[in-house]
Amino acid sequence: MLKHPARPATAAMLIASFFLSVPVASAEEAGPVRTIYADATLIDGTGGPALEHQDIVVEGERILAVVPHGEAPQEATPAIIVNLAGRYVMPGLIDTHVHMATPPAPAMARAMLRRNLYGGVTAVRDMADDVRSVAELAREARYAEIAAPDIYYVALFAGRPFFADPRVAAASMGYAPGTAPWMQAIDAETDLKEAVMLARGTGATAIKIYADLPPELVAAITAEGHRQGLRVWAHSAVFPTRPAEGIDAGVDTVSHVCYLAYEAGPAMLAAYEDRTPVDEAYLEQPEDPVMAGLYASMLDKGTILDATGSLFVLQEAIRKADPHAKPLRCTGAATIRLTRQAWKAGVPISTGTDTVSGAESDWPDVFDELVFLAQDVGMPALEVIHSATDVGARAIGVEAEMGTVAPGKLANFVVLADDPLADIQNIRSVEMTVKRGAQYRRADYVPVTEAEMADGN
Repeated sequence: MLKHPARPATAAMLIASFFLSVPVASAEEAGPVRTIYADATLIDGTGGPALEHQDIVVEGERILAVVPHGEAPQEATPAIIVNLAGRYVMPGLIDTHVHMATPPAPAMARAMLRRNLYGGVTAVRDMADDVRSVAELAREARYAEIAAPDIYYVALFAGRPFFADPRVAAASMGYAPGTAPWMQAIDAETDLKEAVMLARGTGATAIKIYADLPPELVAAITAEGHRQGLRVWAHSAVFPTRPAEGIDAGVDTVSHVCYLAYEAGPAMLAAYEDRTPVDEAYLEQPEDPVMAGLYASMLDKGTILDATGSLFVLQEAIRKADPHAKPLRCTGAATIRLTRQAWKAGVPISTGTDTVSGAESDWPDVFDELVFLAQDVGMPALEVIHSATDVGARAIGVEAEMGTVAPGKLANFVVLADDPLADIQNIRSVEMTVKRGAQYRRADYVPVTEAEMADGN
């Protein structure tokens, strides 16, 4: 993975400028501390152009105002001034597809989360794990007991055949497979009202519809989940449910652009466990009409695509070096083509990864997805950042709280030394992450270790 060259002089200048300010009153006297991040070039996450010479006024954990430099409201209580002249600010990144507890591996999970936060990631979406472990990590992250993004997680629903998968036992030890409230086997006899209530009791943000469910159950789960206030996230093909049937059911997001390509074939696989790859002969070049119809439906319903494209491109490269490796469901080339067509159709795309790098990596895995979207798919950097921030927040359902740098939202943003719009690789110039108003300087980052990463499986 590319590393950004060291910038000791720049980092030192930034740190030196942090506290060139008048003293603040005590918390008892003044309430939340007010900080002005002054004179930055702001990429606010909305998809609009960068704004030069902006001041971001933060009070406590929220953004109070975003104004031209020098126009911050004057208050009796003085503020801390953080001089960001010559630097770039964008919203905190959001990885919409992580796994951190299959099985629970607390040291590894905390290391992954630390690497994410100090690399600019302020929220993640855990897409199926042992909720007992993930909920504790989420609590620790929320109260800043650990250096970590905020965590939102799922309760998984799938058909009974899936529960022979060894990952289930690893993520629900102590329960018979399919009976844990966060990993439930669903069939025609299931009381869906009760099943969704159990899922809600885990603290999950959403139900994830995973595998081996027919269209009528996918639709029923989606309706009941929404009725009880949960979001519904799904694999883009649930098997035997076609992608179009899942989208018609009204799921909020679908994961893995590759799986969407099963829509183009003449017959749907009967089960998730059948890993027959997509027959790419049915995908016309370069704009397949079947996929065009599917993307039009997604756009009409507001379905967000969690593409995880870099996963397929990276894994294909690994498999080419191993003649005994099983093929992926899609080639890297097809994954790129499908993602490009979705983007050109206007489908909102979030930045999920579904990968975990080892201790050799200094940066969050989501950087690979940003580079995939920019360099492989061809998205302009401004749109890539919009995907990694505002679209990610919408995928989770927290767009009122995060995803853009705007008054009233959480103070979640990243300070960069170099312009990410000039080159998306400049995301590796992180100098500071601000999450819920707290500062995490890159100079203070403790790299993950082999021992921490060996804790997981």
